[in-house]
Amino acid sequence: MKIAKLEKYTPEVANQIRKLLIQLSRSGKDRGEIPREWFEELISSPYHDMLIATEEDKIIGIATLSVHMGPIIRRNAYLEDFVTDQTVRGKGIGSALWQVILEWAAEKGCKNLEFTCGNGREIAQQFYKNHGATVYDTNFFRKEI
Repeated sequence: MKIAKLEKYTPEVANQIRKLLIQLSRSGKDRGEIPREWFEELISSPYHDMLIATEEDKIIGIATLSVHMGPIIRRNAYLEDFVTDQTVRGKGIGSALWQVILEWAAEKGCKNLEFTCGNGREIAQQFYKNHGATVYDTNFFRKEI
């Protein structure tokens, strides 16, 4: 298994990532292709990356990360998407990817890694607890623009 930053867009890579995101989705619905422009913007940004875990030529895990900047804690990392393929869960892929996520955040000068994990995701929540994450009692808000 190899973990690296996504460096190049290809339709096959985009399709494999889309299939993993369907597994992450609560509804399990396919929301269609991810635009090539999104990949290009992600790849060219110094503040965003996608880490991909591969085995042979198959993507078996991904993590999408961003640096958030603020005036008090200057930099925090935010984990948007984190999923391993259901066929490899429980085989240490998530733990290996988690370690690279932490290394990425440290290299970017971040003080914290922040993320959300919804109710009904007990296995994911236990994973985070087992890997030293602190659970906060908070409300998550979203406003469509």
